Formats: sequence, structure tokens, C-alpha cells
Amino acid sequence: MVIHRIELTNFRIYESASFELSSGITAVVGNNAQGKTSLAEAMSWLATLRSFRGVPNDVLVRAGCDSAWLRAEITRDDGREVLVEAEINRAGRNRVLVNRQRLQRVRDLLGVVRTTVFAPNELSLVQEGPDVRRDFMDDALTALSPSYDRVRQELERVVRQRNVLLRQMGGRLTPDTETTLDVWDDKFVQVGTQVGDARARLVAQLGPFVLEAYETIAGEATRIDLVYEPGWRAPGLAAALAAARTEDVRRGVAPVGPHRDDLEVSLKGMPIRSTGSQGESRTMALALWLAVHRLVTDKVGEAPLLVLDDALSELDPLRVAALLSYLPPGQVIITAAHDLPAAARPDTEILLHAGAVVQVTRGDTEPREAP
Repeated sequence: MVIHRIELTNFRIYESASFELSSGITAVVGNNAQGKTSLAEAMSWLATLRSFRGVPNDVLVRAGCDSAWLRAEITRDDGREVLVEAEINRAGRNRVLVNRQRLQRVRDLLGVVRTTVFAPNELSLVQEGPDVRRDFMDDALTALSPSYDRVRQELERVVRQRNVLLRQMGGRLTPDTETTLDVWDDKFVQVGTQVGDARARLVAQLGPFVLEAYETIAGEATRIDLVYEPGWRAPGLAAALAAARTEDVRRGVAPVGPHRDDLEVSLKGMPIRSTGSQGESRTMALALWLAVHRLVTDKVGEAPLLVLDDALSELDPLRVAALLSYLPPGQVIITAAHDLPAAARPDTEILLHAGAVVQVTRGDTEPREAP
């Protein structure tokens, strides 16, 4: 998949901007706060329908406007041309058209565009709490199979409704509430087991890719362990919920289940969250996302757009060179506040200022001002 052109209208700081991207490496360069990360955010939104910065969609709409528009011209690996047009409405009435046909549900866009984004805040993947790693696993599963998004939403719905019931009980279990809780437990077991099995398969598949990426970027052989073994999976979720029922009713929430799981990431036999240096943590976060990118490419048969948003600034020169040599085949966008290392060799370089394209350089040609 290649995004040849993307247009942003009233998105973040962009009033109107158009980017023509290379099918190889495109570098987007500019000082801080000029729109580089917002461009990455726009491309990611088309793949996930949300901001990788974790902000509500209405924040993406330019101040003083009701809606933002994204328009992307795409060529699939089989040669099909796809036009995606998306309206992000401040009031939440978003809409999406694919080849001029409106999708009945905005979520049907999932799978039409695939991107892998590594941004500065991705360091949280290995340094912060379990919820970040749960999202990582579920985002990867959705990239592999968009239908997983329905499973993810169903789990959230069941957990939410079950917790409402537990709070309404007020710490007391009556025959009526017990019957209702049994119904929600059955739903929880069905969808929770499905989520747990999917995550376990994903982690097993990612392991070799993570090790290869980390060793290549770090330039040394090492040991990496990815462990997804929540305590409820061995006895089964039904047995775990039965054992925790008294505590569930007392606390009014469910402390057991896939909504509480974690992915344990270890380097050289030690948990990287508590023992890893900044360099090791950043390299591990990169390796995890590059592993997802490789796995999606292998399983789907088409490489997503890879976006490295300010990914080079915190790496030492050796790791920068190793990362650039490891970039997979396919379309890559690299953003940077300063000139890129010579090893990057972008096919196209775009200079940004205040949300506008001011200069475009292609290959070995002389720079030209944007039209």
C-alpha cells in the first residue's frame, strides 16, 4: 500500500495543505510546532480512527472550525486505486467516503488504510502501566484483522455493564442480582477468553521479530522475553471469576480478566520497565512496533505505511544508522526537526513551516519551492 497524496483541511494547525509522498522514503523536516507530528497523526487516524496522542477527536479540528477533512489517494499492492475522504466533526458526526461511496459505519474504514506509527510518546509502551501494553496488543490485533475491533469493543461494553451491576449491588448479593451477574459472567467469559487467546497468539508470533529488530538496532546479541500469562488463563476465566466473586461484589469492580492484563517485557532476564536505560527502553519500543509492522506485512501480504515521528533524535549515531539500514521495504515517512543523517537518503524531502509546505526536494534534484 502506498499513499501518494494526502490533503489536510482544518486539521490541527493546518488550514489547507497537500503532501505528495514518495513510494520509498519521504522526510518531513521543520522546527518544532510546525505540523510534523500533526501530519503523522492524520495518517494514523485514517488507519485507527483515533489520535495516537490519546486526545479526543474534536481536538483534531482546527480552532474556530466545525470539521476537519482528510483526503488520501492510495494505490494497493494489487494495483487498485483507492480514494479515502474523511470528515472529523467536532460534534462527533464523522463520516467517511471510499471511492466517493459513503461508508454506513465509520469503523468500516479499518483495514482500508494501514499505518505503523512510532512517536516520541511510544516510550510509554515499556515504561508506563499495563493499559498502554494492552492497547499495544489490541491495536496490533486490529491491524492484523479489523474484525478484532468488534471483539475489543464488546469486551469494553461487557466489563462496563458488569461493573455497573456490581456497583448497584452495594456489596450485597441477592438471588435476583446473582442471576443477572451469572448472565454477565457468561458474556464476560466468552469474549474475555477470545481476547486472551488472541493476545497469546500475537505475543508468540511477535517474539522472533522483536528480537531481530532489537539486536539489529542495538548492535548486539541479547535475550528478550515477552510474557503474556495472566493468572486467569490457567484455570480459565469462568473459574477465576467464580473464585473472585465475593471480592467483586465487595469492591464493585472486576479485578480479574483481560481488561487488567499486562504484557511483561524483559531484557537480559530483567524487566525493562524498572531496569532499562533510556536508550534500551527506546530501542525496545522501536523493536516492538517494527515487529508489529513486519508481522502485519507477512500476514496481510501488504506493507503498512511506516511513520517514524522524531524517532531518530534520541538515538545515538550507531543506532540511527542501524535503524535506517533495518527499515523494511515499503513506504516510510520520517519526521525530524533538523537535517536527517546522510544514511537516511530520502527520495523526497519536504520542508514545513507553520503548517505549510515551503520546499520540496526530490532525490538528487535541486530544491524547489512548493506551489
